Amino acid sequence: MMRRLFPHPYLSLTLFIVWFLLVNDLKLGSAVLAAFLAITIPLLTGAYWPNRPQIKSVPALIAYGLIVFWDVILANIQVARIILFMPADRIRSAWIPVPIELRTPEAIALLSGTITMTPGTVTADMSDCGRVLLIHALHAPDPDAVRDDIKTRYEARLKRIFE
Repeated sequence: MMRRLFPHPYLSLTLFIVWFLLVNDLKLGSAVLAAFLAITIPLLTGAYWPNRPQIKSVPALIAYGLIVFWDVILANIQVARIILFMPADRIRSAWIPVPIELRTPEAIALLSGTITMTPGTVTADMSDCGRVLLIHALHAPDPDAVRDDIKTRYEARLKRIFE
């Protein structure tokens, strides 16, 4: 019964929490609407998710989310410093190919989203074989360091979470 009502329990929990973060209001009406959305959205989209993503470690996923949150804060400060104080001729934008070892679509999507969500970088493309992401960095004096940072800070953690 619970499996039919909550085909994707983590998605339901996430939707419930995100709703409260969006409305910023802890009232009964908000809780009812959050519960309604947390139940109906996974039910309506369940047909498009034939295989549920397998999360190997929920604590590792939570830790990953906290790391990304912290990195977004730091990246905002760095981008502001680059834009406000760095002369335009010293900014070294770069296109960086990042080979990936991830195989699950959910992990690859989360990696791409993390890169794009972090100010100063954006995932622009993925190779046809699905093994290389093309990243644009606002300021990358050492593109290899950016690539290595993505692989060690994000990809390695996602491998532990999903694979």
